[in-house]
Amino acid sequence: MMTTTLPKLHIGNYVAPYPIIQGGMGIRISGASLASAVANTGGIGIISAVALGFASPYFDPKQRGKRDIFEANRLALIDELKKARDLSPNGIIGINSMVAGQDHETLTRTATENGANLIIAGAGLPLNLPKYTRDYPDVALIPVISSTRAAKVICRKWEKQYGRLPDGFVVENPNSAGGHLGAKKEELGQANLDSDKVIPELVAYLREELEVEIPVIAAGGIWDRSDIDRALSLGASGVQMGTRFITTNECDAHIKYKEFHRDAKPEDVVIVPSPVGLPGRALKNSFAEKAINHVSDLDKRCFGSCLQVCSCRDRAENYCIARALDRAARGDIENGLIFAGSNAGRANQITSVAELMKELVSN
Repeated sequence: MMTTTLPKLHIGNYVAPYPIIQGGMGIRISGASLASAVANTGGIGIISAVALGFASPYFDPKQRGKRDIFEANRLALIDELKKARDLSPNGIIGINSMVAGQDHETLTRTATENGANLIIAGAGLPLNLPKYTRDYPDVALIPVISSTRAAKVICRKWEKQYGRLPDGFVVENPNSAGGHLGAKKEELGQANLDSDKVIPELVAYLREELEVEIPVIAAGGIWDRSDIDRALSLGASGVQMGTRFITTNECDAHIKYKEFHRDAKPEDVVIVPSPVGLPGRALKNSFAEKAINHVSDLDKRCFGSCLQVCSCRDRAENYCIARALDRAARGDIENGLIFAGSNAGRANQITSVAELMKELVSN
């Protein structure tokens, strides 16, 4: 471990040498390779559990019914967790699961049964998360929220029904985060969503009303050490970083995906519509331009009814987001959806996770 003035990050029963969580990025952008590398260098590595089965040996789209996509996702997650643990025997490794996913409960249970240290759950309020993990009390549970109001709802529900509180909160700033955003398009840009407001407000609520010390993790727009220091000054205990880890050797995405991020310019970051009903932040390419302009020839074949709410499946609108993300992860950078945070365009090289972590934590 490197010498640093950054504090350690205490979440549940775990202590990370550095207060950095690598964000979960799907489909297959943050898998075992990236998560283990981050864990081995003192951060917390996160595997995105979303749709891992699509590119696994457990799913054959030509023989649907033999073994459906949800079972393939479950088996692929087991493999990914095992691979991550083999690569990082002592690191802190978790998963990110979407509450909006049809198999959220299955993936959460599978992760806890197969050695995950943390469950980060977003894309909806994870009101029943403690129910899925009750036999594994050492697993830290961390909801993703964008407002103090959402945190209050979760705390009240968990305390009343399960007699516990979250082990941490990831506060995602919709004005700068990548991927699906926790706000409507017309709400983006509003100051009340910024970390400057939400983080101090949430920390005050936890300390003054609940009288507990629960770590708050700042997410969205975190790029360098100055961003980390600023988040800590607001009262956060750590940060979550996604986009910055894409341009690393260990990132699980195709090399063309990484190079597309490396070569992007700040003006390439755009807001795209999504079949989940909320906007997403991505890099401009042929696919994104078609999505923004509602071009009718986008692929609307439902891949596996993976979401609770999906305008593609239910009304043949927008596009199949699973297919779009899958194509991008495989290296089809013009016909796939390439999610990115607001700082995309600042990378100028592909480096190792070890070098990036050194840059982030060194005094």
